[in-house]
Amino acid sequence: MSSTHSHARVSALDDNPDWWRGGVIYQVYPRSYQDTSGDGTGDLKGITQRLDYIASLNVDAIWISPFFTSPMKDYGYDVSDYCDVDPMFGTLSDFDALMAKAHSLGLRVMIDLVLSHTSDQHPWFETSRQSKDNPKSDWYVWADAKPDGTAPNNWPSIFGGPAWQWDTRRRQYYLHNFLSSQPDLNFHNPHVQDALLAVERFWLERGVDGFRLDTINFYFADKQLRDNPALPQEDYNFSIAPDVNPYVYQRHIHSKNQPENLEFLRRFRAVADEFPNIATVGEVGDDQRGLEIAGEYTEGNDKVQMCYAFEYLSGSSLTAERVVKSFKRWDAASDDGWVCWAFSNHDVRRPATRWGLDTQGIRCYSTLLMSWRGSACVYQGEELGLPEAKVAYEDLRDPYGIEFWPDMPSRDGCRTPMVWNSHEAFGGFSEVKPWLPVPKEHLELSVAAQSNQVDSTLNHYRRVMNMRTRSPLLQKGDQTALNHQGDVLMFERVHAGERIWCAFNLSDTGQTVDIPSGDWTLFNDDIDAVNPVGASTVDLPAWGYTLLQHTD
Repeated sequence: MSSTHSHARVSALDDNPDWWRGGVIYQVYPRSYQDTSGDGTGDLKGITQRLDYIASLNVDAIWISPFFTSPMKDYGYDVSDYCDVDPMFGTLSDFDALMAKAHSLGLRVMIDLVLSHTSDQHPWFETSRQSKDNPKSDWYVWADAKPDGTAPNNWPSIFGGPAWQWDTRRRQYYLHNFLSSQPDLNFHNPHVQDALLAVERFWLERGVDGFRLDTINFYFADKQLRDNPALPQEDYNFSIAPDVNPYVYQRHIHSKNQPENLEFLRRFRAVADEFPNIATVGEVGDDQRGLEIAGEYTEGNDKVQMCYAFEYLSGSSLTAERVVKSFKRWDAASDDGWVCWAFSNHDVRRPATRWGLDTQGIRCYSTLLMSWRGSACVYQGEELGLPEAKVAYEDLRDPYGIEFWPDMPSRDGCRTPMVWNSHEAFGGFSEVKPWLPVPKEHLELSVAAQSNQVDSTLNHYRRVMNMRTRSPLLQKGDQTALNHQGDVLMFERVHAGERIWCAFNLSDTGQTVDIPSGDWTLFNDDIDAVNPVGASTVDLPAWGYTLLQHTD
């Protein structure tokens, strides 16, 4: 798995190894961004066609969800060839063209590597399942049945049922944390690690600027395959799986989060460090210790640069008290690690629906995301304020959503096509019926409809992301004085002699809070912030906020 391609990075990109620290990353779900081939599915040429729009958002990088060769049983998160593009998305040449244009616009490109598991149609697995003594026989997690024929242990799959599938050829079970068609690789085998690091090198040599690592804490399973203990009911957390899924009933101390993972991440980082200005963000899927694991994986300078947990991706309300507790947990987890915050992605309900936000609430939350310490991910359509789409059962594609229908919302509701204009039946995404329907209520929120409205949600996102990407203080500054007064979250950002005080009313009721002593002026007069200059208090309306710069 080597590449003869070594693409120079275009000069529009700064030589800045720290670009990711405080950066804004825009996630593109390629199936749903833009169709140029006329098959109802988005593709790489479609992303390239829309890169000027992405650049207009004032983000630092794009993260592209998997586009590798795949049978698409989990829509690209089941890879059958890590080093090629699935024909539905285009070709490697199309990817090269995407990279070249992105770099010319000053956008970095991160790709989504799914390393914990492959498709059962990957040649590695097709070989591994043939016998117990072939060259790849232990490239996956295989285990004998218990004497009574049942699975080796009590581990459940996140997608429902046991995490073990019987294979008749080997007369053994194999592990799958997700679909049974997504067998887990055996990271205890150094040859598996080497093969995956070769995949990393392939894409680095092709010019990518970094990676998003899917399910980063799932790489290793306990060598002894010990049972997970039960989780006390009072500790149930539904950030990773909903309450209809028995996955939440266990403390997953053996099926993931293994200490051996740290050494693999060091190996991964060592390869990345051979190339300039590379950054990696890991997805930590854990409903009990997400922030703590993110701290472990990012502290020091030898693992991944940043991680995001599901802290704000669940349905739990984003209260001021909760934010204070989350940051205290994060501060206790790591002295020098770095977190990447997200309010949405391709796996969870859109925040406008999940949190019941009106337009002002969306503005408040987006400004908050761009104001606190850490990096930020924004998922396509989030900048339009799209609500969660209602997808009829007969239109569902998501295997997870189908398994738990109707008691759990399908992930399809956040994966419907991007809406570019309001006047075409499919929102300008495609000229034919798309792979998922385009909701009528999305059409009025299209890019074209909002672009010329100064006070639209889209243009607000542009302003606050511009504020973020142009401010070293917001990107890299310390965060101090974090506290809350009722529903109002307050904190200060400090950097290189600059200081700003931020207050966010995270409720639909007006609030009044005291302003710290000193002379203050409005930090940015372009983001609809309340301006209380000269007063000792600030009256924040529902979902109101202010950012004040100290002038002493």
